[in-house]
Amino acid sequence: MELALWMFPALFVAIFIGVPVAFALLGVSLVFGFIRFGDAAVHQFIAEVQDLASNYVLAAVPLFILMGTLLESTGIAKQLFKAVHMWTRRLPGSLAVSTILLGTVFAAASGVVGATETVIGLLAIPVMLSHNYSKSLISGTVCGGGSLGTAIPPSVVVIVLAPSADVSVGSLFAAILFPGLMMAGLFILYIIVHATLDPRVAPRSLPDEDDDGMSLLGKLRFTLVAFLPPVLLIFSVLGTILLGWATPTEAAACGALGTLLLTATMGQFKLAVFWNAIKRSLLISVMILTILLGGHIFSGIFAASGGVSATREILDAANLSPWSIILLILLIGFIGGFILDLVSVVLIVIPLAIPIVNALGFDTIWFLVLFLIVLQTGYLTPPMAPSIFYLRSISPPEMLLKHMYRGVIPFIGMQLVTLVLVMAFPELALWLPEYIRGP
Repeated sequence: MELALWMFPALFVAIFIGVPVAFALLGVSLVFGFIRFGDAAVHQFIAEVQDLASNYVLAAVPLFILMGTLLESTGIAKQLFKAVHMWTRRLPGSLAVSTILLGTVFAAASGVVGATETVIGLLAIPVMLSHNYSKSLISGTVCGGGSLGTAIPPSVVVIVLAPSADVSVGSLFAAILFPGLMMAGLFILYIIVHATLDPRVAPRSLPDEDDDGMSLLGKLRFTLVAFLPPVLLIFSVLGTILLGWATPTEAAACGALGTLLLTATMGQFKLAVFWNAIKRSLLISVMILTILLGGHIFSGIFAASGGVSATREILDAANLSPWSIILLILLIGFIGGFILDLVSVVLIVIPLAIPIVNALGFDTIWFLVLFLIVLQTGYLTPPMAPSIFYLRSISPPEMLLKHMYRGVIPFIGMQLVTLVLVMAFPELALWLPEYIRGP
């Protein structure tokens, strides 16, 4: 048991000296496996490889990533942004509000966090800068809206998380849907209140500015045309899963095919674009699945060496209350969220946490929703926030790191409000899965 507990310090040392996460997980597992089990460890490694390779649900990962990479080239986001802003133009901070709404729709259509932030950032940043929006508000809005891909299904992180926790992907999708939408609503509420109290951060357009003179019927027609493709995509993926018509993998295949057809319909299908999307999807998928393999082997060696039992003994000796233990696990997930990529955090923490959560009598789905919110908060939190790295890659030089750090803080606050609400009222996460399952 004592040997197993040294696996985590060894893993973090390997990561901090620059070893890629996947190889750190595999290397530490290899060393400790041979120390503990000798040659028999090879059989456990082979069993973990076979288990991962035969996991039908994980086939959805490359399909969702392909959806996200193809959606970046369709031009659909530009039409959506214009359609949304037609109806929000008179609100305080209207462009920022439109950006959050665009991020919500795009998150529900693709499930890939980086793709969502990149698309909405490339569209919204130049427009908001031209309207003299605060650079901090721009930064927070793009990072917050882009991060919704973690909390709004179909999220690739959920596809990885659900099998690791031995729960249904469809149930977890249903559980995270309302908290994710509630978080987007809190983002919008903050923007409106902030822009109302301090109009300088989001100057309002003149009455006729950006008005294209469309009639009400024309606006409705334009909005319908702009929203129809993403709504169909969302239904083909999320709707079919929640209604029980398709498994996540089948729904992901439908979504990828639908995105391909949409790309062709909008005149954006070119062999170079398609080939680039395939290559990017392959690279990202291989990275995720290699980390998954390392995480499975690591957790298998850790559990077989008595690591879970040793952890329980430590927690029992510390005499912590059940809620204190839950908060401690969430804190570990939060810290990991701004040091490691989200998939790595899931695979390191969840296999250890779920047996403890079950033993304490907490609902597993409810805990996983909390964990997803915490992961998203870590994704947004400086100094190592991945969302800020994405933003820096697409932002103009006048947007400095200080603007980005200052801008994300209020959005982190809204995420923490969502976390507290779901903690206090578990029904926010549990009512939809229970409703879908029926009596």
